[in-house]
Amino acid sequence: MSRYARQMILPEVGSHGQAQLADAHVLVIGAGGLAAPALPLLAGAGVGRITIVDGDRVELSNLHRQTLFSEADQGQPKADVAAARCRALNSEITVEPVFARLTPASAPDLVEGVTLVMDCADSYAVSYSLSDLCLAKAIPLITASALGLSGYVAGVCGGAPSLRALFPEAPQNAASCATAGVMGPVVAIMGAMQAQMALACLMGQTPSPLGQMVQFDAKTMRSAAFRFDAAPEPEQAFAFVAPQMLGASDTIVELRDTQEAPIPAHPSALRIAPADLKDMLSVAEGRLALCCATGLRAWRAAENTHDIWPGEIVLVAASAS
Repeated sequence: MSRYARQMILPEVGSHGQAQLADAHVLVIGAGGLAAPALPLLAGAGVGRITIVDGDRVELSNLHRQTLFSEADQGQPKADVAAARCRALNSEITVEPVFARLTPASAPDLVEGVTLVMDCADSYAVSYSLSDLCLAKAIPLITASALGLSGYVAGVCGGAPSLRALFPEAPQNAASCATAGVMGPVVAIMGAMQAQMALACLMGQTPSPLGQMVQFDAKTMRSAAFRFDAAPEPEQAFAFVAPQMLGASDTIVELRDTQEAPIPAHPSALRIAPADLKDMLSVAEGRLALCCATGLRAWRAAENTHDIWPGEIVLVAASAS
């Protein structure tokens, strides 16, 4: 019996759907908690080629939700271990690890030629960078986030509105799993939902998961879903760039003080506190690059500064570089 018989018997899959999965190339950004259920599900379903991008190593404090790894894997590159697990699950597919962080500079080459992108990084700087790129290239992007006892998953781009259309304003805070905590099952539910959306998209199922968002609250054990097919793209958008994408003609501002960031994101950066930005910017032309750790302060500073800086404003998230 074929290893895929149990899914091919479904009218939504069949031999045609299975062939579409075999021909697909899925780029997975992040090999942590969201990817822990998503990657084995993609591999088990027979996605022909999977590229896994992650620049971190396995740590004990993450194993409660990154269940693709074991204690024996500590210190190993997550991308390498995850790829080995997927190959062990399905020898018929190709799995390629990339031990590096995705940045706005490296993203275009990694995205080139892929069928679909899965955003499992749970970093809004990475998510918005991927969304901008996938929107321009008409590539489907399945993105998700989990924090505390809740999370969401959404299908964007590839003909649907982008993540910026879904969330046009800066996030409310920069909380992360490390600072706010998260329950492993919540992450696993979001990751499994990502895999289901990705497989449905690859096989062209209807209704399409692109243009749909699903939210889950583990405290109340309730979920909600809605479509955003008609959401407009925002008129004002600040793109994320990598430090190496900045040049001599850019006005570069480091928003962190010397105690927080002894070494600025860029050697040519001026140190200006967000509260002093409007008063201290003397040149209102060219491109303005605002730098901070996660990109959140830079985004908010851009929203408060764009009225006096008519040129392009870009954001640098140092922790995502």
